[in-house]
Amino acid sequence: MANLMQKLPTDYKVVLEKITPLQFPRGNRKPLYIWRLMENLETLENVEIKTVLEMMDERGIACSVSWRPENKEQVLENCLRYSKIQQSLGLEVNVNANSCMYTFFNGDESTFHVDNQGNRFYDDSFGGQKMGCPFALKGRYEAIKKQLEYYLQAYKQANIDINFIFGDWEIDGPIEWNNAWLNSKKCTHCRENIKNIDDFTSFQTSLRKIRSDMQKKVFSDTAKKYYPNILSGNYGVYPCDGYRYWYDYFENPIEENIPHQTEQNAIYRQWYNEFEETGYTIAMPVIYTWYNTFKYYDFENTDYRWFYNMLKVASNAAENTPSQIPIVSFVHWSTTAPPANPDPEVKPLSEKMYEEILWHCLLRGHDSFFMWCIQSELIDEIRPLHKVYSQSLEYNDFITKGTPVTFDVPNNADVVISGLELGSKILVRRTDFGDSKRTVHFAFDGKEFEIPYADGKFFILEK
Repeated sequence: MANLMQKLPTDYKVVLEKITPLQFPRGNRKPLYIWRLMENLETLENVEIKTVLEMMDERGIACSVSWRPENKEQVLENCLRYSKIQQSLGLEVNVNANSCMYTFFNGDESTFHVDNQGNRFYDDSFGGQKMGCPFALKGRYEAIKKQLEYYLQAYKQANIDINFIFGDWEIDGPIEWNNAWLNSKKCTHCRENIKNIDDFTSFQTSLRKIRSDMQKKVFSDTAKKYYPNILSGNYGVYPCDGYRYWYDYFENPIEENIPHQTEQNAIYRQWYNEFEETGYTIAMPVIYTWYNTFKYYDFENTDYRWFYNMLKVASNAAENTPSQIPIVSFVHWSTTAPPANPDPEVKPLSEKMYEEILWHCLLRGHDSFFMWCIQSELIDEIRPLHKVYSQSLEYNDFITKGTPVTFDVPNNADVVISGLELGSKILVRRTDFGDSKRTVHFAFDGKEFEIPYADGKFFILEK
């Protein structure tokens, strides 16, 4: 074993050394997904890969292979070997197909905007990516599909069943933020195809429909062609209430003339409900401690500034996702995407309250988590996440079969309650941000329940 640990990549070694096996059986609960555990371990012998997969499974952690269009013959060989071992152990085969989804906007001038003089131009407000015309991408569909089908065909021929295929496809394809609207108004093709381009809702709807069509025809439908029952999803794509309560690192603050809601200093953008049109079968909301969130709100309890926003995102996804669709939420505790010189007044979310937000996600209908982090954060990130996940297995029946009893997000830093109903019982957790420790009342299904103060404990109520 010591020799194996020495041969492991750092991320695998850290997790296996620091995280203990589960306390309770996992049953049919979805495992934890860790972005950093997607190396193919090609330097290990088969028996060593088998041992690593077994140890990760003992901890409830899923491992994945990563498909890439570069050096595809060697990548495929390594992936097939790994996935065959995974399948032989009765484990789910998980695939990170993210690299195979890039890029539609590949820098070719045929994908650029065209102005009134026939000049081609692109939008450079998304970092280094040359974002062009949303209506110039049909010619890229087949090339991207071939990158995916190369692997899908090989896996099918090898009789390997893929359970879950996912991506983090972000800065590519039509996106309505930053300078996209301004540039589309200058483009002859955009003006021809968007009936009322001066109306943001029309603009957003047009772009999101194209973006959804791309993901469906190129990604989810292509995977289903080979594996009809495969689960598929993409970072940040989930059913919603028509608004998004967070900004990704590459998105600039919106202009006042774009439809939005405000709350304290927060601006919540209008969002197109794209999930169903993508054909995805797993919802993947993003519940991160985005740096700017801290100053959205003026709650004296600084933990609640983070918690409030994260609970809004979690509740939005859970309330609007059909019960048959699993929710696997991207999570990250360390302050996300801070500037080079962060404001010392921005206080990080405490570990205790990060654990609490994870509990409330589970008690509002989320099924599992997908943890992203940088390498230096790995052990600090996985420790509280695995603690909650491991302890939650004691309540598997509620989490796998229960129905959320509330999606309420209190707009004051006081008491937060979440719960799952199963038969005649309700599993309830209470989290306090005030100091009163008073008994609170919770109404559900025509009945009122008393919920006493109980730090970090559960109640099982009888209806």
